[in-house]
Amino acid sequence: MKWQALVDNRQRFFWVLQIAGWIGYALVNYIGSKVFEMRDIYVFVIVLNAYAGCLMTVPLRYLYRKVWNAKPLLLIFVVFSASYLTGTLWSVVQKFNMWEIYRHGYRPEEWYYYLQQGLDSVYIILCWSGLYFGIKYYQLLQSERQKALKANTMAHEAQLKMLRYQLNPHFLFNTLNAISTLILVEENKDANQMVSRLSDFLRYTLNTDPIKKVPLEQELHALKLYLNIEKVRFDERLEVEFDITEDAKQALVPSLILQPLIENSIKYAIAHMANGGKIEIRAQVFANELLLEVGDNGPGASIENGQLSNAQGVGIANTQDRLRTLYENNYSFVLAHNTPSGLKVNIRVPFEKAEK
Repeated sequence: MKWQALVDNRQRFFWVLQIAGWIGYALVNYIGSKVFEMRDIYVFVIVLNAYAGCLMTVPLRYLYRKVWNAKPLLLIFVVFSASYLTGTLWSVVQKFNMWEIYRHGYRPEEWYYYLQQGLDSVYIILCWSGLYFGIKYYQLLQSERQKALKANTMAHEAQLKMLRYQLNPHFLFNTLNAISTLILVEENKDANQMVSRLSDFLRYTLNTDPIKKVPLEQELHALKLYLNIEKVRFDERLEVEFDITEDAKQALVPSLILQPLIENSIKYAIAHMANGGKIEIRAQVFANELLLEVGDNGPGASIENGQLSNAQGVGIANTQDRLRTLYENNYSFVLAHNTPSGLKVNIRVPFEKAEK
């Protein structure tokens, strides 16, 4: 995190690299002086040369920023010209330091001796320029990548919110229909209970972030709020059995991921059975994966290529879309015939333990 903060602060990042680079240059020259057995006073020459190079390359930064958006040919001309001039001037300074300190004030016979053998300095400045542009382009690439990731994340979250909020009007439509039916047959007490329990369930959905995952234990609490609503309609005709292991209760799952599956079982299975039916909800952790299962003992459904052939509601499709958006290819969603009758939905997702 500290390194990323340093990279993001371009001004500080430049100076860190600038100083570190010229210190590295001085160290390489110092090692070379030991190889060639230079006198100890040569250390001062090395330090002055590195200091001069550090100072003389700073103006190049501001020049390159001015021509950053120029045409390629102009940019290349400016870089080579500036590198040549700076390298030549730096070569003069290096010779002056060498002759003044190491050779005790030696002066050449002709002034142009200061300009001889300056190509090495020009190459070093060209390398500095290349590194500057390389790092600059890398920073721009990283910035564009972060923007693309941010845009992708925002689109991803928007899709998740859309899928999650799609459940509310779908569920509300079914529940309000049931309340309306109870009022028409003058079952006012049951209608009042359903409205009260509906408000509890909706309060939970409003207080739950549609993007964040929740512990399965919390999801089961939401399911019970929903089942309390349906119990008003079906009373003893609706039987629900939970088989949840302790470690599975701590697993993170998308909020309300099971509710549309149970609603689907109630609408297409339990509601069509004169004596009611049973819904089984199981969860366990196996091989670092969370296995979820929702099954009913209804009349079943026709399954083709792993999909319901006559599906009309949005519950199962919504659940599959949410899983695909959250886990990409790292999940499974399987529809199968239950034994001895009914429909069974198996979900496998990576096990993520909730923090306490």
